Amino acid sequence: MGKPLIPAQRREKIQEYLGVHQIARTIDLMDLLETSEATVRRDLEWLEDKGFLERTHGGAVLNQRVMVDPEFQQRIQKFPDEKKIIGELAASLIEEGDIVFINSGSTAAQVLKNIPPNPRITVYTNNMSILTDIAEPVFKLHLIGGEFQSRSNSLAGRFALDNLGLVFANKAILGVDGISLKHGCTVPTNPESEVVRRMIERTKGQVIVVADHSKWGAVSNFPVAEIDEINKLVTDNGLSRQAKKEIGEYDVEVLVAK
Repeated sequence: MGKPLIPAQRREKIQEYLGVHQIARTIDLMDLLETSEATVRRDLEWLEDKGFLERTHGGAVLNQRVMVDPEFQQRIQKFPDEKKIIGELAASLIEEGDIVFINSGSTAAQVLKNIPPNPRITVYTNNMSILTDIAEPVFKLHLIGGEFQSRSNSLAGRFALDNLGLVFANKAILGVDGISLKHGCTVPTNPESEVVRRMIERTKGQVIVVADHSKWGAVSNFPVAEIDEINKLVTDNGLSRQAKKEIGEYDVEVLVAK
């Protein structure tokens, strides 16, 4: 065993480890730093207070901030294969007779592309990609209206919120930019957060979040739901086993697209 590390050295090593792995178990950090569980916990508490990470049961995840809404075209270029299979799996959860809310975003757009052809499925969305991705919808489609948001290729604002207030859905399938145990589900802009929160309020059934593994541990600007407010998370197999376990402890069913 070498010379014990001082606190600053330990915390730097923890940050370096999370920079590579995004998630760390306490037991692994104990081995890395050659120190006790109590010392690791104190270091994690200090780093969490500084905003570098978020503590979880048995470890920590890197606190990734999503400060602005990325352009829609930039979004669709990230993890396209994962988003495609997530969209396919989430769309398979839609059944005949469902009334479904679907919000903006590249993963939600993949859900729209894969909805089963059935005239007894009704979809309300603010996702403008539907106009270019689907030549002729094979389900009942309602655009909720509102002010066009060019960066997210979506609709939002008072008109959109008022229209959502006229209907109830029995399912909501929602894309988010960040999901964490402490901060829940978050999105980058206030207009989109208002739409998503209204969709959740008007859903008398399952709230389903679609998010690839890179969204875990990320925190964007505006919260839309706590973890225990959602029923299902549809993600890809890049999500760690520890993350699945921690999310499951909130009675959220984690569905992994293969």
